[in-house]
Amino acid sequence: MPKRVKIGLVVALAAVVGYILVSPMQLGKVSCEVCMEFKGQKACRPARAPSGDEATVTARDNACARIAFGREDSILCGNTPPASVRCTE
Repeated sequence: MPKRVKIGLVVALAAVVGYILVSPMQLGKVSCEVCMEFKGQKACRPARAPSGDEATVTARDNACARIAFGREDSILCGNTPPASVRCTE
């Protein structure tokens, strides 16, 4: 294999590894913990996302998944205001 091809493969591999390592850091710039209360039950869940709104929605959905059973309850829980929201960048 020619030397140029080997160098090109090493550079390409380094770029892929760099992307894999840096990519997750860009996805979760904001971390939020949302606590939901629904039908007498309470669940708190964290989530990370590029924005506070996205992290809040994801954490809310994750918390509702723990305490709401069935499609109707999941929708009702998701429409309930959170008991608490705490976000950090």
